Amino acid sequence: MNKKLVVLVLAVLTVLMLAACGEKSKEDVTKDLKSKVEDLKGYKADAKMTLQVGEDPQTYEVEVWHNDPNYYRVSLKNEAKDQSQMILRNEEGVFVLTPALNKSFRFQSDWPSNSSQAYLYESLVKDVLEDKNATFKETKNHYVFNTKTRYQNNQMLPTQEITFNKKDLTPVSVNVMDSDKNSLVKVEFSKMDVKAAFDKKDFDMKKNMTGAQLEIPVSGNVEEKEFSVLYPTDGISGAELVDEEEVATKDGKRAVLTYDGEKSFTIIQEQTTSVPTMTVSTSLQGEVVDLGFTVGAMTDQSITWTHDGVDYMLASKSLSQDEMVTIARSVQGSMVK
Repeated sequence: MNKKLVVLVLAVLTVLMLAACGEKSKEDVTKDLKSKVEDLKGYKADAKMTLQVGEDPQTYEVEVWHNDPNYYRVSLKNEAKDQSQMILRNEEGVFVLTPALNKSFRFQSDWPSNSSQAYLYESLVKDVLEDKNATFKETKNHYVFNTKTRYQNNQMLPTQEITFNKKDLTPVSVNVMDSDKNSLVKVEFSKMDVKAAFDKKDFDMKKNMTGAQLEIPVSGNVEEKEFSVLYPTDGISGAELVDEEEVATKDGKRAVLTYDGEKSFTIIQEQTTSVPTMTVSTSLQGEVVDLGFTVGAMTDQSITWTHDGVDYMLASKSLSQDEMVTIARSVQGSMVK
């Protein structure tokens, strides 16, 4: 009887040990992710990014090319609004291209290493590695991490849930959340090729501008679009709209919104125009800032961006960079004062 009991206990222990061997700890998976990225020479990825901005969510198709160590090409397209933008990084610097306007801007920037990037694989892994307090869980097919973000405006988007495939450790989805755990940015990956090969010319600024314009022709009639003033829908305590001025320009209209109070700021909106022939990129001071729906340039006291045929500038001496980003993002919401 005792012998049968011993055999039964040993059998149960063996089953438990085998089951335990099939599970990986947070440290195991983190180590595997680190090795995966270090061995990666380049990749192509396709994803869908959904932003909760204003009343209606906006969806963008994202295409990422990365060639180790510092070559990047990120294409962002919103087909519903016929808009596209591209971020390039090569040996000459960081470029933001707006093909429909035949415009490009050049930054001397550390992008993308200076901030979280929800659509870049190596950035997601870096977020996992740098957050020692990240939580971890394992499901049937996935590894799921909850981490802090590294955004410049991480008070507005402090945390994220990152899901990786168990099979090959490629990203599945990313949910970037506000302080109330509401998802504001969601990225869903549909394809990833970790054996992609590239030529240096694949990251050339002029070649990519020309290729993008074949898909979305340069618009010579931007100034003919109806110009509507947009107002921030996410206000900052300590500021209210005290003045609004609209003036005619040679290319259309310009609107100046003045907000006064403890957190005073000014927003300038002006119809943009396409450039018939692009010869050189305009150099911009400041860092690349991802506003979700578009990419802008941020300094200590201003953010500039272009969206839907309008150039915007938000300037303030009393707002923090986090607060400026919060307001800039919300200008794309409903037209309410």
